[in-house]
Amino acid sequence: MNDQPSDIGGEAFDDEQIETARKLFAGPVEFLKSAPALNFLPDPVVPEVAFAGRSNVGKSSLLNALTGRKSLARTSVTPGRTQELNFFDVGRPLVFRLVDMPGYGFAKAPKDMVKKWRFLVNDFLRGRQALKRALVLIDSRHGIKDVDREILEMLDRAAVSYRLVLTKADKVKATDLAHVTAATAAEARKHAAAHPDIIQTSSEGGMGIAELRAAVLEAVSA
Repeated sequence: MNDQPSDIGGEAFDDEQIETARKLFAGPVEFLKSAPALNFLPDPVVPEVAFAGRSNVGKSSLLNALTGRKSLARTSVTPGRTQELNFFDVGRPLVFRLVDMPGYGFAKAPKDMVKKWRFLVNDFLRGRQALKRALVLIDSRHGIKDVDREILEMLDRAAVSYRLVLTKADKVKATDLAHVTAATAAEARKHAAAHPDIIQTSSEGGMGIAELRAAVLEAVSA
């Protein structure tokens, strides 16, 4: 486990924010539906936070860690299999929704699948008024790649506020983690729609999960 701070850039969540978020995620969290096209989207009745990331970034594992469930989001040994928007209800009565976006950057996917992904995601981002923030997951072992920059630019064009989240932070040395965090923060400063602070997370060790929960709650409460 790294002992680096889970958040840089001057922001810190207080104990009340952390505890409020913990209690909310400890309550009901349920899968609602999958949407293969925009006409299948649920009614936008509550705020939403979307999760985006390369197909092997550990998105499903992070969603499971975030919600304290072992199998809420499906994990697969074959990256890129989920090509739908998956919606999860949080709270009862319903407080907000999490949206698991289909992974991107899968090298072996057919061109028509990549095209379908781009249209679905782009149309969702541009037209979803309930979407309060996107969380773009970056693998700590690799840092930001060109394929990640493409989604950042897509979010910029759609004027969707987003935040960069490092995954698998326990898989790299502390010095390497500090370097990739600084580089990720520098990239965030280039984008008007990006939140300046970076959260480091580990699905296995629980690093940064409490802060990520607080960040989600902050986004839907703004």
